[in-house]
Amino acid sequence: MTTMYAALLRGINVSGSKRVPMPELRTVLTELGHTAIATYLQSGNAVFRSDSDDEDALAAALEQALRRQFGFDVDCLVRDAGYLAAVAEACPFPAAELEGKQLHVTYFDRPVDADRFADLEAGDFLPEEFRLGDRCLYLYAPDGLGRSKLAVALGRPRHLKGLTATSRNWNTVAKLVEMTHA
Repeated sequence: MTTMYAALLRGINVSGSKRVPMPELRTVLTELGHTAIATYLQSGNAVFRSDSDDEDALAAALEQALRRQFGFDVDCLVRDAGYLAAVAEACPFPAAELEGKQLHVTYFDRPVDADRFADLEAGDFLPEEFRLGDRCLYLYAPDGLGRSKLAVALGRPRHLKGLTATSRNWNTVAKLVEMTHA
C-alpha cells in the first residue's frame, strides 16, 4: 500500500545558504523511488507517495541523499497525510479566523513534554501563546513570527536541545494537508 507523505526540510534556502533548488529536490525524491512528487514554495516542502510505512527511515534516506547531492547536512522530517490532517484539526487556536502569518506549527521529530518549556511564563508574552500537540507546537503570534518574542524564547537551545524541529506558517500547514490529500 502506498502512502502520501510530506517532507519538511529544515533551514534551506534562507539568506542564500544551504541552497536546494526545488527541481533538484524533486529529482532526489524520484531517485529514492518515490512517486507523485510535488514541491511547495522554495523553503523545503515536498509531498510524495511511497510504499514505505517508516517515516524515520524515509527521513534518514532523504537526509543522506541530500548530503550526497549538495554536500551539506539538511535535517528532514517526514510525516504522513493522516498526521498532517490530525495536526491541522487539533489546532487549539481559531485558525479560520486568523491570518496565516499569525499561526505557526513547529513539528518535532518526537513527542515533547511540557516540562521542556516550563520556565516560560505565559503572561510574559501575551497576547502571544503556544500549546503543545502531538509531536508539534502551535504558536499564535498576532504580529507575525518576525516580531514574536515568544518564538525567540521557544527557540532557545535549552528548549530545543536534542530535537529536530522545523516550523511552518498556517498557510503552509493547510497547503500541505491539501497536497497530501489530493
